[in-house]
Amino acid sequence: MNSAARIITFALLSFGVALSASAQDSSNPPEPANAASNAPAAAAAGPDVEESDAELAKKLNNPISDLFSVPFQFNWENGIGVPDRTRFILNIQPVMPFELNDKTNLIVRIVAPIVSQPPLLTSRFGPSGFGTSGVSDPLVSFFFSPKKSAIIWGVGPAISLPSTNDPTLGSQKWAAGPTFVALKQVSGWTVGALVNQIWSFAGPPDRPSVNQMFLQPFVAYTTANLWTFTVNSESTANWEEHSPNRWNTPVNLMASKLSIFGPFPASYLFGWGYFFASPENAFGATWKVRGAITFLLPKKKK
Repeated sequence: MNSAARIITFALLSFGVALSASAQDSSNPPEPANAASNAPAAAAAGPDVEESDAELAKKLNNPISDLFSVPFQFNWENGIGVPDRTRFILNIQPVMPFELNDKTNLIVRIVAPIVSQPPLLTSRFGPSGFGTSGVSDPLVSFFFSPKKSAIIWGVGPAISLPSTNDPTLGSQKWAAGPTFVALKQVSGWTVGALVNQIWSFAGPPDRPSVNQMFLQPFVAYTTANLWTFTVNSESTANWEEHSPNRWNTPVNLMASKLSIFGPFPASYLFGWGYFFASPENAFGATWKVRGAITFLLPKKKK
């Protein structure tokens, strides 16, 4: 089994484990969803009640909510290589919350990118080399988060795992560092930011060191009919590089809708992004299109 297949299998297994945990959360199963409904149905009776659609939509805007989810995020980035071509990135991002005690949750977030890109090397005769595809370095983040707080926040370690020998897909380095997220949710609005900083600590000595920051400020608004409109930035700073190749800063405009996928609640997203800063080399994109589907496994409320 190749690396991409292993990542996809892991995501599906995570979805299955989360489903099992959600099912065992209550001895009284919820009533089946109405097939004619355009939104996930809630159980009408019994001591356990499924979370409402509005609560699910609110938790979708919280990166560290106590919600089992498996997002599949599809990105098409334009402007890669010379001449301008398109790079495809599928981010598989399972989120798995665990209750540590009455006061604290542990939220595990994984971002596993699967990349397909054109040749990045050029000569005076045009593109040279070959396009490539495979798994880029997965990032695993662990957030310790209080269950009750005026401002939702979480802090913990993040670790980047080497996944490939292709220098255009991964660093071949083990890297780790701190990660932190904080947000506030009021009257349909969600405002916050997520940040991490990682440094390499092991790997081939002939490969460049990793010294990288990721910064994601975000603002989202959810309407009464479960549409969510989001503006965020996903800035990456490579401190080993010098300007103008240090920053990669896309700003994304996105709209999503909470609905269903078979028996599961699911969120469907479409968005567009523009790179206000990007490396002045073959790795830098100019704009992108994003589509995503997130499968949800809501917990039962007692």
